[in-house]
Amino acid sequence: MTKRTAFAAAARQATDDPGAAGSWPELVVPRHADFDDWMEKHPSALAAFESVLAAAKGKKIVMFLDYDGTLSPIVRDPDSAVMSEEMRDAVRGVAEHFPTAIVSGRCRDKVFNFVKLAELYYAGSHGMDIKGPTAQSKHTKAKAGAVLCQPARAFLPVIEEVYRALTASTAPIPGATVENNKFCLSVHFRCVQEEKWRALEEQVRSVLKEYPDLRLTKGRKVLEIRPSIKWDKGNALQFLLESLGFAGSNSVFPIYIGDDSTDEDAFKVLRNLGQGIGILVSKIP
Repeated sequence: MTKRTAFAAAARQATDDPGAAGSWPELVVPRHADFDDWMEKHPSALAAFESVLAAAKGKKIVMFLDYDGTLSPIVRDPDSAVMSEEMRDAVRGVAEHFPTAIVSGRCRDKVFNFVKLAELYYAGSHGMDIKGPTAQSKHTKAKAGAVLCQPARAFLPVIEEVYRALTASTAPIPGATVENNKFCLSVHFRCVQEEKWRALEEQVRSVLKEYPDLRLTKGRKVLEIRPSIKWDKGNALQFLLESLGFAGSNSVFPIYIGDDSTDEDAFKVLRNLGQGIGILVSKIP
């Protein structure tokens, strides 16, 4: 597989509703006929491939990939978000050339079971559970390969307690599911009737009143409950770059591909670093 083919395959995964657009020029994968005005400021990642190559020339590329909606399609049942063999081959091809990490809101072990590539870095729970490759990779140093970062470990008991409370309190709302992602929780409402969405959110907020150390954020038809610590996908990106020996380096070119509002934390880090690019996977602006 060529570098171009691997890049294109990893970048072109379709999704079924829009991601969130940032205020700075991330590259995007076009999915909609009415992109013209918006795409003047947000060029297609595939159309701009030669420009990406030019910007990365002489630098070490590091790949960061979201999972749901980026490597796998968005599906009604979160447990059925299985990536295709074509996409797995594409990610394997990317990892042959560059250090590669999966950065997801999902539990790290669950994402690993979906992807099944031991040579990758995995950052689960929105980056709060990071582990280095379990198989030898030509990109990893001894220190980097053994990396393990869990900044929210002290929250494990309260996360488990809130998981039980939310599972019980949302049970009367048809279609609502609570997913335990170890260091965070996801309340999915993709299968909930729209007129019930507000009631579900109110129920979740009612439970969280008793837990001021947790915060609620929203994603694509999901409510995310996370520890109130300064840690997100952007922090995970920085941590992994440091673990790979690129702290303060001008010779690195990170590429982050994601589709949801939580990925914008990583896009902002790249903007502030003035290095690399963020690629937004979306059907519409």
